[in-house]
Amino acid sequence: MSGPGRLRRIRAGSLTSVLALAAGLLGTASATAPPAAALTPPVGFTADALSTYQTNGIVWALAEAGGVVYAGGTFSGIRPAGSPAGSSTTAAVNFAAFDAATGAPTGCSLSFTRGGGTATVRALAVSPDTSTLYAGGYFNSVNGTAVDGLAAIDTATCRTRTGFTPRFGATVRALDVAADGTVYAGGDFRTVNGTPRNFFGAVTASGVLTGWNPDADEPGRALRVTPDGESVLIGGDFFTVGGAASHALAVTGASTGAVTRAYGASFIPSSAVIKDIVTDAESDGWYAAGEGAGGASFDGRLAMELDGFGQRWRDTCQGATQAVRVHKGVLYAGSHVHDCSSMGGFPNQVRKHLTAQSVDDPALLGWLPDTNDGIGEPVGPRALTVASRSGRDFLWVGGEFTTVNGVGQQSLTRFADTPDTGAPAVPVVSASAPRAGEVRVSWRSSLDLDDSLLTYRVYRDGGSTPVYTTTGSSLFFSRPQLTFTDRDVVAGRTYSYRVTASDGTNTSGPSTAAPVTAASSASPYQEKVLADGADLYWRYDEASGAFAADASESGNGGVYMNTPSYRTAPSAVAGSAALSLNGTDEYVHSDRLHHYTSPSPYSVETWFRTTSTTGGRIIGHGNNIGTARGHTSSISDKLVYLTDDGRLAFGVQSGSTRPTITSAGSYNDGGWHHAVATQGPSGMVLYVDGEAVGTNAATGNRSYNGYWRVGGDAMNNAWPNRPTSDYFAGQVDETAVYPSALTAAQVAGHHALAGTPPGPGGSTVSVAPDEDAYVNGVAANTNYNDSQLASRGTTAYLGYLRFTLPSAPAGQVLRSARLTFRTSSDSTAGSAENHSIVPVTGTWTESAVTYNTRPTLSTSVLGTISGATSVSTDYSVELNASALGGALGSATSLALTSSGTDSLRIWSSEATAAYRPQLVLTFGDE
Repeated sequence: MSGPGRLRRIRAGSLTSVLALAAGLLGTASATAPPAAALTPPVGFTADALSTYQTNGIVWALAEAGGVVYAGGTFSGIRPAGSPAGSSTTAAVNFAAFDAATGAPTGCSLSFTRGGGTATVRALAVSPDTSTLYAGGYFNSVNGTAVDGLAAIDTATCRTRTGFTPRFGATVRALDVAADGTVYAGGDFRTVNGTPRNFFGAVTASGVLTGWNPDADEPGRALRVTPDGESVLIGGDFFTVGGAASHALAVTGASTGAVTRAYGASFIPSSAVIKDIVTDAESDGWYAAGEGAGGASFDGRLAMELDGFGQRWRDTCQGATQAVRVHKGVLYAGSHVHDCSSMGGFPNQVRKHLTAQSVDDPALLGWLPDTNDGIGEPVGPRALTVASRSGRDFLWVGGEFTTVNGVGQQSLTRFADTPDTGAPAVPVVSASAPRAGEVRVSWRSSLDLDDSLLTYRVYRDGGSTPVYTTTGSSLFFSRPQLTFTDRDVVAGRTYSYRVTASDGTNTSGPSTAAPVTAASSASPYQEKVLADGADLYWRYDEASGAFAADASESGNGGVYMNTPSYRTAPSAVAGSAALSLNGTDEYVHSDRLHHYTSPSPYSVETWFRTTSTTGGRIIGHGNNIGTARGHTSSISDKLVYLTDDGRLAFGVQSGSTRPTITSAGSYNDGGWHHAVATQGPSGMVLYVDGEAVGTNAATGNRSYNGYWRVGGDAMNNAWPNRPTSDYFAGQVDETAVYPSALTAAQVAGHHALAGTPPGPGGSTVSVAPDEDAYVNGVAANTNYNDSQLASRGTTAYLGYLRFTLPSAPAGQVLRSARLTFRTSSDSTAGSAENHSIVPVTGTWTESAVTYNTRPTLSTSVLGTISGATSVSTDYSVELNASALGGALGSATSLALTSSGTDSLRIWSSEATAAYRPQLVLTFGDE
């Protein structure tokens, strides 16, 4: 192809390539990148759902004309946004019309009915001059006027056009109108006006049958007239068109229906059908939506050329695409996409229902509002259309769904180009002191449903001016780690860091403060691991949250799943903490894909400690990240696992075999053990506690995209000595992956350095409440031991928390202390008033304390909460460390009190783990 259209695509494709390249370099933050701006180009719609009327059934079709959006389907009424099913319903029988800009009905009321069976509207199309709306489906009456499967509606008067009475023998499922007024239809019918027309046919603007006769062998589901009017693109279930083999897709002449371009069984699998087709003159392309059955079928999108009708690109994600529309160079789709691993995207996970792609590139863009599957089949969205009104563009979505972005909304929703009101997610931050004169602040890049490029600002010690600003891109399935190294620090001093994310219009709240005490020297063990080339290094020093920071320079952060126990002791390496896993569902996975091509060398290293007699997978590479059925790895390789009798095994996949080394000795003795597994040109070696315990000559392994997982994943029965448990119960520490095969000397050196202290420095410990409850002066004899705590002066609420405080590490004292908490989702949870934290001097128990039996309190104040005004938001309050220091090594109780009238409500220890209050203690040298 040549000409201006081709040039447009090259330019747009270049922009997409630049964005994709930027996404590939996310491991290092770039201070010179352009600032984020809502929306991230080329996305043209926000992900913020607008207030829109709903139906009480399924919307199968949408069309627009002059700022009015028409919806057809199987429903009997409409109701305002926010109205629950069965309330505030206005009759609307299978059809309704709405103002594109307000989402409210226009007053155009038509009832599509039939004498027998269930009437439905399945297709809508507007004539090029917008004067006529055509509706197809399964009906024989519109407001009492006899029709048969296809009706013409005057858009100015909302009345059926007299004299237009074609007769379709069965359901009409697809419509389009040519510039000359010819109405093309596809569906289940075998006759039109009594004349044979197998699944496709056309009539003039007056309803007279034309000679267009593709003569397919199975139903039609989609069709579109090309912009030049010379061809009609058809899609459906068929395998032949006019006797010629062409499955699911064909190009036909606009006058006779003869096939001008066929697509054989090798193009669209026999198990797939085409559900929608749209053309776009600006990109000189047309786009098709596929729905298939099985992993080898076709569920994604096709981008095709209008000149020659060849394929430009193919999206092979799985998830039954139902509808597509193009707007300003972006292809929007309604589907239930759940697996894009074949394209290097996310593995089989929960369904996503709305996506966007550049017309030049199948890579998913950062636009991801969502619906649920809904009622009916169910598959979520079924129809899309774009409308303009009052200077704004709107994307309308119809279908089977009953929620949008987690909020109840049935069958209809819409999105606009402006304004963008959704703020990015609050970043999750980790801080460490890797060496003298350095503090390293790392965070998981945030998610914003319509902005993939965000600006991050780092604040130190509660300051209002950022000490660092950078930009980074992220998608829901790829949220790379970003890092700032602060070199303006003094050894022994404790610093605190918060990070915000902004899309240029909206800014997240600040992250939970991450404290760290600057070290005077580096950890010898850490320095050796980094010097030997680790490109993934998880030290597990986080106190809470879902983010496992990567201490290497590669930004390979991890995700803690199902809230393992953080900062457990003792650790395997001096100056660090360990992670405890329950052996059932807790694990850590890498936050982005890693590709391995056999026989590239590699090493995996970790410390482990257990007494388990059911074994478990300690570390390995797999092609999925979930725990639910169907969401664990179907491909696994490079595994280090423990057998039921405590022996250590290292195995790979090589063709149909699984070369494996298994140690002679057992290591489930409750002590820390150092495991390193290497594979390179000399084969496989398994080391335990610095010494080789076995070798295997195999140099090959499996090549695929996947994720590193620590703590568990599915294990095929073919693995030798497969353990009873897929998940590891015990502690892990200092996990590293290398792009080389470590030598025996390097392994021994790592093991020898484990007990070497890092020199003077600090440590941080997070402590969750043993008990918590609150009392209420109005219900003075009631015990409130639930998911919230409360504080208020009048009428009184008092909250109580009991903590078991650890002793200070040898040679250290308590340097700082703070209480972290999240306000609850209660509408009154935030408070503009001050709330005090005071020691409890009396006795109480979580299950029995009431207002009438409340304990006595100290008169001293350890800290004051102020400015906790927002609901569902993380806050922290600094406490008097000197006052708490005397309680180290024992249980102590704190109370939340106030003298005001504005209540504060926070989540208690009974809430979701990530929301629970914690006491964060930072220790430093005496």
